[in-house]
Amino acid sequence: MNRNRQIAIILTDTLQQLGLYSLLSDYFPQFATRRFSSFLQFAKDTDSFDFYFTDADTYASNLDYFLLRRSKTFILIHEAKPSLTNTSSLLLPSQGNMETLIEILQPVLTSDSQVSTPTFEGSKELSAREINVLQEIVRGSTNKEIADHLNISLNTVLSHRKNITAKLGIKTVSGLTFYAIMNGIVSGEEIDS
Repeated sequence: MNRNRQIAIILTDTLQQLGLYSLLSDYFPQFATRRFSSFLQFAKDTDSFDFYFTDADTYASNLDYFLLRRSKTFILIHEAKPSLTNTSSLLLPSQGNMETLIEILQPVLTSDSQVSTPTFEGSKELSAREINVLQEIVRGSTNKEIADHLNISLNTVLSHRKNITAKLGIKTVSGLTFYAIMNGIVSGEEIDS
């Protein structure tokens, strides 16, 4: 006997939680959708889920759990159009209109097999050296410190930073940090508080 497919919504924001629950119930009734107001409440549940919906803070706070399930995890982001690229998790813009949200969800939730994560326009792979520079940026190193640690010139560091920003479409250190954590480039413990 087939078990019902299940979705877990793990959001502390009640309005987001109820809105997402309503959308999923209306447009994807084939799923049993359950709501959790915290990861601790969710962790007490013993059911296995086919998909997870959460926010960036919950995802980052519970990386050990979500990294193993990243291809089944939707992360709500506060942008109309996602700018992160090559992410291992699925991004869902919380400010998008209903049609956009359904367009993002439909191919993933209605597929029988696991769908590969969509990549957004302009996505490119980072080189090994760009990944080294990104790791240093996320750890809080200054441009001069990065140059010293990697034995490259300051101009080379600036060029790598420019290329990273252009390839990823991310301009802030916090955005780069989020990208690096989501893609396993750095762990949460490596980041200075």
